[in-house]
Amino acid sequence: MIPRLSPARRAPVVAALGSSLTVSWASSYYIPAVLAVPMAEDLSLSPVWVFGAFSMAMVVSAMVGPWAGARIDGFGGRGVLMLSNLVFAAGLGLLAVAPSSLVLFAGWAVIGLGMGIGLYEAGFATLAGIYGKEARGPITGITLIAGFASTVGWPLSGLMLATWGWREACIGWALIHLTVALPLNAWLPKGTRTLAAEATPVEEGPLPSRLALWLLAFVFAATWFNSTAMAAHLPGLLQAAGASTAVAIAAGALIGPAQVAARVLEFGLLRRFHPLVSTRVAAAAHPVAAVALVSFGGPAAYAFALLHGAGNGILTIAKGTLPLALFGAAGYGRRIGWLNAPARILQAAAPLIFGAALTAWGLSAIWLTAGIGIASFIALLALRRT
Repeated sequence: MIPRLSPARRAPVVAALGSSLTVSWASSYYIPAVLAVPMAEDLSLSPVWVFGAFSMAMVVSAMVGPWAGARIDGFGGRGVLMLSNLVFAAGLGLLAVAPSSLVLFAGWAVIGLGMGIGLYEAGFATLAGIYGKEARGPITGITLIAGFASTVGWPLSGLMLATWGWREACIGWALIHLTVALPLNAWLPKGTRTLAAEATPVEEGPLPSRLALWLLAFVFAATWFNSTAMAAHLPGLLQAAGASTAVAIAAGALIGPAQVAARVLEFGLLRRFHPLVSTRVAAAAHPVAAVALVSFGGPAAYAFALLHGAGNGILTIAKGTLPLALFGAAGYGRRIGWLNAPARILQAAAPLIFGAALTAWGLSAIWLTAGIGIASFIALLALRRT
């Protein structure tokens, strides 16, 4: 049984975990955008091979996620998160010394293992173990901090690339894991009997029906697909709608602030409502944005980015809070690992699938993601609060 930590230490725990997750996201999910091309050029490969290795890493993360969640359920998240920093450092080290594509793929496979045990799902499960059903606020808190991973990661990766090179940039991120993220995770509560004085029983959540689990897994997979597709192809999509290159880039830059603003809204006003309410609203945001983009073309680029970004910001939180609210804290880590496994696999395929659709159909490709968004909204309507 994992004890519950008193609310007095919530802010330091959220700050420490949010900061360590920022490092984990910035040094894995966000490095291909900056380092993939120089990696490929140095190894005489097409960048497609580097992005293929990255997709493989996401599949690996899907495979290990349920194990990590079950481990956190039983022993708390501190040890798993500390292990993730060591694994990330090892994978980045392999990339730094890679003499061939074989070692490059091996390095990304190790990073995929780190992603499976050290990104949001592990953080959410850790907080559920500490706070039980009161974890909604802390979950929102860490997404507010880690939402700046690209804001921090891309410039820092670019700076290290320009100053030293891509191999040294990988070494730099490995050292940040060992000197910054690892100590932060080591400071987290153990989740053992040492906190017995503050312990309260773990809540036994209602036994989830298979239909509810399948519906929620579909929602997570659908929304991750849309999020990753937009992250990879948003500028091209907006240009297909008639926006100039400058407008497309400027609109894309609004997604990050829109995500953070929506998470602040979730932390304040929307936390008064059941997570199903905010998740349904968020799922509807992308289809509404798609209709606006098709109807008004390039002038709607900014509105599209703001709506999509806001919806995506709340949906990221929902991946942690909705299973907790629907099914309780018992077995949360293992459950969230399984719920997100299909999402990770679809996430790996999203850039290729949507890229092919955009090439073939132009702006009409947006109806693919809009249809997926509508389907996820309908699935959420089928879910009930118990």
